[in-house]
Amino acid sequence: MLTARQEKLIRTLTTTKGRTETGLCLVEGEKNIKEAGDFLDYTFTPQDTKRFNQLVSTATPQTIAGVARIPKWELADILSRPTIIVLDGVQDPGNVGTILRLALGFKASLVLVESADPANQKVIRASAGAFFKTPCLEVKRADALTFIKDLGREVFLLENNKVEAIICNEKNLKKLPKEIVLIAGSEGQGIKLKLKAKSLAIAHEKKLESLNVANALAIVLGMRYLIK
Repeated sequence: MLTARQEKLIRTLTTTKGRTETGLCLVEGEKNIKEAGDFLDYTFTPQDTKRFNQLVSTATPQTIAGVARIPKWELADILSRPTIIVLDGVQDPGNVGTILRLALGFKASLVLVESADPANQKVIRASAGAFFKTPCLEVKRADALTFIKDLGREVFLLENNKVEAIICNEKNLKKLPKEIVLIAGSEGQGIKLKLKAKSLAIAHEKKLESLNVANALAIVLGMRYLIK
């Protein structure tokens, strides 16, 4: 059974402040529990507390949840992947979670600038547990340009609004360096970071105004992976 102290702790994990102060996160569902692996501290079910439904956030009924330690990644972990994705202002937890999953599948790491907290239980759920296996760092906007410059890689902006943009196809992607920084913004506001870099664009029907950021990254990462 959960103690009153444990229930109080679990409630704090639904806030960024609570997760930051404790270094812990809430994990929901069997898949994410399994993927948490050694980061998992303990689990609980409806049999362990009468307030199970109030402690978990998902609208879809779950039979198990848990408390896990938030992974601590270093710069070396970020640099260990050929593609470093920088998300600029991507606040939707579903998108960030999906992109964490993409990064795991296509050998990328993640840098977040004013984006959804990766330890948010909604992000973890959308990542299908990839949160625990994908190198990820949060960087303040004021430090972002210096951080990106210090990565020492050529930077590309994923955007379709530039006439001179490089179209993502096999021929063009083969010309890119093996190790790159790929910056993507939200569908609504785009990339807000002010830096000079080449643009990458995904050709699509003009009837479609823009691609969802996770869908766009899936196309680029998948193509780069296939032609490695």
